[in-house]
Amino acid sequence: QVQLVESGGGLVQPGGSLRLSCVVSGSIFSMYAMGWYRQAPGKQRELVASITSGYTTRYSDAVKGRFTISRDNAKNMVYLQMNSLRPEDTAVYYCNAYLPDYGMEDWGKGTLVTVSP
Repeated sequence: QVQLVESGGGLVQPGGSLRLSCVVSGSIFSMYAMGWYRQAPGKQRELVASITSGYTTRYSDAVKGRFTISRDNAKNMVYLQMNSLRPEDTAVYYCNAYLPDYGMEDWGKGTLVTVSP
């Protein structure tokens, strides 16, 4: 089991940018697939972006071309660079760590992103 702590959320105007960060405890971070999910009020949690241990990335159609996920294994960090933000991007963003070979999964507590004029 690992601990995940997100940071970087806040209030931003439409068209603006934010970078979310997630620090992960534990010594086998490089083995984890990492993901960013979000949950808007009244909606289900959805996958935004993911990055495997081999650095393969995937994005939802809603954020493709605007968001970029990256990881730094030396720092046990995963990032989500969010550009051209829209009001519909408003949500709580959660960091997720998944260890495929063991079926282990952990979540952070989330960070709120609000996109509003």
